[in-house]
Amino acid sequence: MISQFFVLSQRGDNIVFRDYRSEVAKGSAEIFFRKVKFWKEDGQEEAPPVFNVDGVNYFHVKVVGLLFVATTRVNVSPSLVLELLQRIARVIKDYLGVLSEDSLRKNFVLVYELLDEVIDFGYVQTTSTEVLKSYVFNEPIVVDAARLQPLGPAAIFMQGTKRMPGTAVTKSVLANEPGGRKREEIFVDIIEKISVTFSSSGYILTSEIDGTIQMKSYLSGNPEIRLALNEDLSIGRGGGSIYDYRSSSGSGAVILDDCNFHESVRLDSFDMDRTLALVPPDGEFPVMNYRMTQEFKPPFRINCLIEEAGQLKAEVIIKVRAEFPSNITANTVVVQMPLPKYTTRASFELEPGAVGQRTDFKEASKKLEWGLKKIVGGSEHTLRAKLTFSQESHANITKEAGPVSMTFTIPMYNVSRLQVKYLQIAKKSSSYNPYRWYNFRMSCLNQFEVCANDLSLHKFRAVQPTLNYPTFENPAKSTGTGTLTGMIIIVLERETSLLPIGSFLAMKSHLFALPSVNFAYISRFAHSRGERRAFFKARIYV
Repeated sequence: MISQFFVLSQRGDNIVFRDYRSEVAKGSAEIFFRKVKFWKEDGQEEAPPVFNVDGVNYFHVKVVGLLFVATTRVNVSPSLVLELLQRIARVIKDYLGVLSEDSLRKNFVLVYELLDEVIDFGYVQTTSTEVLKSYVFNEPIVVDAARLQPLGPAAIFMQGTKRMPGTAVTKSVLANEPGGRKREEIFVDIIEKISVTFSSSGYILTSEIDGTIQMKSYLSGNPEIRLALNEDLSIGRGGGSIYDYRSSSGSGAVILDDCNFHESVRLDSFDMDRTLALVPPDGEFPVMNYRMTQEFKPPFRINCLIEEAGQLKAEVIIKVRAEFPSNITANTVVVQMPLPKYTTRASFELEPGAVGQRTDFKEASKKLEWGLKKIVGGSEHTLRAKLTFSQESHANITKEAGPVSMTFTIPMYNVSRLQVKYLQIAKKSSSYNPYRWYNFRMSCLNQFEVCANDLSLHKFRAVQPTLNYPTFENPAKSTGTGTLTGMIIIVLERETSLLPIGSFLAMKSHLFALPSVNFAYISRFAHSRGERRAFFKARIYV
C-alpha cells in the first residue's frame, strides 16, 4: 500500500504527482529531492533506493534520468514497491513509445489515466499492458525519436551496417502505421549485466552474469510463437565445477545456475529441445531471466599500477584492453578509481591522438574518473595520472587506493553464449510474414573491479597432505604430454578472511610453473561461496 506516487526530472521538477491516501504532506516531493541531491549519510555518495525521513518511507528508482518515487507511512515490502515502480515505468513506456520528460508532459492525460487504473487507493490493481488496453481510451501524442539523447536507449540499435528501426524503442502499443494498418513485427533482446572482480595481477576472483530475454510484440491476433535456445543449454550445476573432467557437458555448453520464465511461457518441450512456446502479451516483457556464475572470458582486461614518484607524489597507470572482436564497439565506458583521502590534486596524460575521452578528479569524493565515448574491440587505451598529496603516507599507497571500477555497454555482444536459434510464428496465411528483429546487449552496471592490492598466494597454507593416486579415471580424455602418473588433491585454507571463488586460478598458474611437471588439467574440486577452505585436483604428467 502506497500513499503517493510522483515522477521528478533531473532538475527536481514535479512532472507527475498523484496522492492516493492523503497521509503524507504535499511537500514530500521537495523533501525527497533535497535529501537525494545532498545525500551525505553513511559515507555514501548516492541515496539508497529506500530511506525514511520524519516517519515517511521513500522508495525510488531512476529510469532514463527520471526519478519514479513512491511514499508511504506503513511498513511495506521494499522489493514489492521497487518492482511496482519499475513496472509503472515499463507500462508508461509501452503506451507512450518514448519515456522522457517531454513525452510525459505531452501525454499527461494518458499517464494519469494509466495511474488511476494501475493503483486504486494505494493498492495495486494490475500492471499488465494488455489488460489495461481494455480500460484506457486516450491516444498517445507521438514524440519525435530524433529528440532523444544520443546515448539514450535508442543508441543501442545503431551499431553496424544493418540498423534496427527506431520503432524498436519508440513505438507505442496503440500506434498504427499511416492508413490505419498495423505493422506486424516482433523484437527480441538478450540483455546481460555482468559483475567481475579481478586481482591486481589479472586473475578473476568473482564473476557473475544476470541476464534476461526481453520481448516486445506488435503482432495482431495473438499468434503462438516458438523460441528456440541453444541445444546444449544446461540449468543447474549440481555443485560441480565446469572444469570437471567427468562432466557430460562439452566445453562450449551454456550452463545456467538458475532461471525463471514469464507466466505465459509453456515448457512442454523445453527439456527435450530447449524450445519455449508462448502467446506474447502486448507490450515489453521478460520471457526469461537467468543467472550464471561459471567462469567466462571478460570483455575487458584492466591493469593498474601505482608507484611513488617522490615526496608527496605518486603516479597511477591504468590500461584497458578490449578482449572482444574488432567489429564490436563498447559505448559509454567509465572507469573510476578511489584515491587516498589526502590527495589534493591530479593531473592527467592521455595517449597521443586520443579522441572522445575525458578525465576528471572529483575532489569531494577523492575519485579519479576516466570516460571513453567508445572502445573498439582489440584496442588498448592507457591513462597516466600524477597525484599530489597533502601529507606523507605511513602505509602502502596501494592499500589506500582502489579498487578500479568500470561501467560500459556493448551492443550486439553477450559473453554467456546464450543464443536464440530461431523464432517461429504460427502463420495465419501463406502471405503472413511479420518482421523479426533480434538484438544482443551486454552492460556492466553492478561491478567490474580490479583490486589495487594483489591477492598473493602466501596468504594460503596447506592444511592436508597431498594425496597421490596411482591410477586416473578415464585417461583417454587427457590433453597433456608425457607419462600420466596420477592425480593429486590439494587442500588450501585462507588464514585471514574468506576464500574468494576465483582464487584457484592464481594457484593454477603457480602449479604450471613448477619444473618437470605438466599439470594438464586442474580445476576446483569442491568449494562454496564464503568458505575458508577450497579443494583442487590436477592430473600430473612428468
